[in-house]
Amino acid sequence: MDNIKSRVVVVYFILLALLSWTSLLLQDNESKGALTVLNIILFVTPLMSLLYTVTYLYDSHDFQVLLLSQPIRRKQIWQSLYTGVSSSLLIAFLIGSGIPMLLYTDWTTGLILILMGCVNTLIFVSIAFLTTMLTSDKTKGTGVAILIWLLLTMIYDAILLYALFLLSEWPIETPLLTLLMLNPLDLTRFQVILQMDVSAMMGYGGAAFKEFLGATGGILVSSILLLLWIILPYLLSLRIFKKKDL
Repeated sequence: MDNIKSRVVVVYFILLALLSWTSLLLQDNESKGALTVLNIILFVTPLMSLLYTVTYLYDSHDFQVLLLSQPIRRKQIWQSLYTGVSSSLLIAFLIGSGIPMLLYTDWTTGLILILMGCVNTLIFVSIAFLTTMLTSDKTKGTGVAILIWLLLTMIYDAILLYALFLLSEWPIETPLLTLLMLNPLDLTRFQVILQMDVSAMMGYGGAAFKEFLGATGGILVSSILLLLWIILPYLLSLRIFKKKDL
């Protein structure tokens, strides 16, 4: 309830609603509107999930210490914090972007966009939880969160494209697939665009991924990897939290 009533979450909901409704209503083509919403999922959702979660965890440090003085298991506290933060961000996303996507896009496209938005939210909340456990200082933790966002949204793809340009004469499909799997945002993009069947927008990496694994295999492998991106950072943060002296 504390997270849902937060002004930041309310502003996040309003921002998502404005961007989603205007993107879908102003575009004369459904696919263009869906791709615009995809960019919102790939850029706005990760940034908000990281910064809000990191800020909330650092600001609630004294509350966590108070809880730890009670006969409550650390695992239960950490699970509750994760559920509270992630559910509030998911509610804001589902109401702000989910409703217009269901109303103004094909149901299949709308559902996959909503699913990937929820997955991205959970992934970056998990990464934020791990970040706060690895860095005790709020300023450093916030800086690391922004750096992670820049790395996964911009820097990573720029490095990948530069490597493709330099090694264009070599058979690099297998290394490319491996690099593609390391970025959850690339996996999200692949899932959505493959479902929409917009081959021109898949890029070299997505096209190679589809050709190598096939449509069904590609979706299955990327789904497993996205699930690991949610689970592994959270479990690592939980392990550190159990042993850390706050």
